Amino acid sequence: MKYYAIIVAGGSGSRMQAETPKQFLLLNNLPILMHTIKAFAECDTKPTILLALSTDQQQNWSQLCQTYNFTIPHIIINGGTQRFYSVKNAIDKVDGKGIVAIHDAVRPLISKKLIDFSFKKAEEIGCVVTAVQSSDSVRLLSEGKTSALKRDEVYLVQTPQVFDLSILKEAYKQEYNEHFTDDASVVESLGREINIIAGERNNIKITFPFDLLLAELLMSS
Repeated sequence: MKYYAIIVAGGSGSRMQAETPKQFLLLNNLPILMHTIKAFAECDTKPTILLALSTDQQQNWSQLCQTYNFTIPHIIINGGTQRFYSVKNAIDKVDGKGIVAIHDAVRPLISKKLIDFSFKKAEEIGCVVTAVQSSDSVRLLSEGKTSALKRDEVYLVQTPQVFDLSILKEAYKQEYNEHFTDDASVVESLGREINIIAGERNNIKITFPFDLLLAELLMSS
């Protein structure tokens, strides 16, 4: 079986309060994106890595690879205006049979163990999404009113989200919808069941300045 990893790196630095796109910020003296690619390159499944990156960031990335002597093989894919189009562009470059993991560039602490397990599980059942159970009380706000939800039934979705390539090919033939917040929502819109597997608390998404500080602490420990 062939394995592929699509790393989606289309974010900006707006919520990080930084001019530098967040995937290029330094984490332990190395750009965040390099940590993420390295995790997939070092796992046992050895996926082909496709990096979806906006065209105006590709030159910057090339310079960073030279600066940090980053030589892990990966294929650059033109990113789109929305995550949906970035993933679609990457999928269009892959043919035949395979299992595809889609992962946020700014989740650099993903373990190789979880990557391999998610690939193998998706190979068995078609699709899996990593998620962690909410540890906080949760309330739903609707039309100005709130109601309590059962927190043991609420899961916080992470990446990787891993699918049989044929499922993704079918799902991404659809027109873009603003309700497509992740790849699972695109696949689910076809009526397919989404299977959850246990994610990792350390698999944080670096979105705000505090997240970067936390990631540095987690890596050092």
